[in-house]
Amino acid sequence: MGDHDEDLGPVSRWALWIMVVPRNIAIAVLLAYRKVISPLYGQVCRYYPSCSTYTLQAIQYHGVAKGATLGVWRILRCNPWSRGGIDDPPPGPRSVYEIGPVGFVGVKGR
Repeated sequence: MGDHDEDLGPVSRWALWIMVVPRNIAIAVLLAYRKVISPLYGQVCRYYPSCSTYTLQAIQYHGVAKGATLGVWRILRCNPWSRGGIDDPPPGPRSVYEIGPVGFVGVKGR
């Protein structure tokens, strides 16, 4: 069986691009937060990667709904009673999306 990406027609490819718009809006908001607001706080997160990086990766891998849920759960766990440590987001399923150099999500093969 061939690569799943090869089976996509032009309409399906267009629909995939439309589906990444909310994900990329959320990514843009997180990137802006990390550039403007996060430096004011300094390195205060008990986990690695930081909570904003964790949420960014979770949204990149899983989409807005699941990624934001994972991010909120991570923020709730980041408290003075937490031991912290290395805590990466769960890997995402194999998909037709790829992460670009700036962090935005696109469709593989353009």
